[in-house]
Amino acid sequence: MFVHFAPNTWQDREYDDRSTPLSAITPDIDTDQWAGVARDLGAGYIVLVAKHVGGFCLWQTATTPYAIGGTPWKGGRGDVCADLAASCARQGLKFGVYLSPRDDTFGAGASGRCATPTLQARYDAVYRQQLTELLTRYGPVGELWLDGSSVVPTGDLVRRHAPGAMVFQGPQATIRWVGNEDGFAPYPAWNTLARVDAASGVATAMHSDPDGDAWMPIEVDVSIRRPNWFWSTTDERNLASLDALLEIWYRSVGRGCQLLLNIPPDRTGRIPAADAARAGELGAEIRRRFASSVAETGGAGPVHTVRFDAPRRIDHAILEEDLAFGERVREYHLEGMTDGGWQLLDTGSAIGHKRVHPLAPAILGALRLTCTRAAGIPRIRRLAAFDTGAAPPPTWRDNASLWADDEAGHWSGGSFDLDLTDQLPAAAQYRVRFVPSEGTARIDRLEVTIGGMRQPQALRRDGARSDLAILTIHGLGQRIVLRGSVAGAPAGTVLLRRL
Repeated sequence: MFVHFAPNTWQDREYDDRSTPLSAITPDIDTDQWAGVARDLGAGYIVLVAKHVGGFCLWQTATTPYAIGGTPWKGGRGDVCADLAASCARQGLKFGVYLSPRDDTFGAGASGRCATPTLQARYDAVYRQQLTELLTRYGPVGELWLDGSSVVPTGDLVRRHAPGAMVFQGPQATIRWVGNEDGFAPYPAWNTLARVDAASGVATAMHSDPDGDAWMPIEVDVSIRRPNWFWSTTDERNLASLDALLEIWYRSVGRGCQLLLNIPPDRTGRIPAADAARAGELGAEIRRRFASSVAETGGAGPVHTVRFDAPRRIDHAILEEDLAFGERVREYHLEGMTDGGWQLLDTGSAIGHKRVHPLAPAILGALRLTCTRAAGIPRIRRLAAFDTGAAPPPTWRDNASLWADDEAGHWSGGSFDLDLTDQLPAAAQYRVRFVPSEGTARIDRLEVTIGGMRQPQALRRDGARSDLAILTIHGLGQRIVLRGSVAGAPAGTVLLRRL
């Protein structure tokens, strides 16, 4: 769960413009209430936005007077990070911090970039000190958020002070952004991707690749007051309904991803009653549906059958792989035992951490999972059958819109014509990957022209992969166009990454 709390709360604006003096900020922050909301939601941790882009710090920092210590709260000795870390410990939650690389106070732009080397060196020192303070004062940090990645060198600090923390974005990233702020992940959402994409620090779910050589699970972030990330007097109408939150849960957690739900406190320092109640409703409904299964099983092998003591109504299955052995299942189908024998109920591809699979309600004597394609012997941690008595969101199968920083263009109708001239920053080799919106992409025809002339020597197909090609550019200054067609998927996105 995210908690955003900053001076903007007194200004009803998303970003802090300092129109409210620190002397006027007198909240009564209740971190125990925040932790209670996370517990009722069923969350495992809270990530506190300790500093957002305005630069206001919610802890006692030696780096700037623009911090909670400059307010009258607790006589200037208040420390939101310390209070929340203690509240998390009492509630059995992990504590995480969000430290924005951008900082308007110090003139640091996106990713912490400054205008001159002198300013960059000054900010690097400030940011490193801020991160050291956060990682050394409040006990174990379970997650570190570096929104927008970061150019400030911090890898040594993370390794020294928080080696077990999950890191969101940046060179040390161990988890990645889904690629939207809608709350929806794609399906399948593979945990693996190419090492070159992982090293970029800004990979998204669009880079997922079941044959990738790096492990980086996906985190889905969304606000309970979509699309507003901060509390405002005017956005209570944006509070997501229970049905909307269930749709988010099915299309994020239900697709094997981690859900990070943003819940911002109001001017009083508390999470608004309506927001807290809605989060509790979501947690309660998830527990009502899935806290107790009809029966379950697990183990190694391609086929797993869970039998019931008597025929039972079944409307959901939950599938989980034992990820200690990796994500091995590539395709599966579910069958139910009826009076007429085994009947196919549905099919799927990725299982991973968790696959919540709705089924058409039916009276069954058993449920069978068959892994029809896998990379190695499937290791199924859990196959569980449920009678929830509830229909899934009607959109539970829908695709998600995704974003990636290396998008070069799209194809539709099976063909594409892309001008790459402005997207190639240097003479180098580039990997071109075709990511389908659904189905499987296979390059059918591919050609590149440089300065209007075909250059077949500049392209090399990947012999092991039908969706990859390598583009070699020896020099710039001429128009470079990539044309061709794709089979197996009518539409999708073309990704371009320098090797």
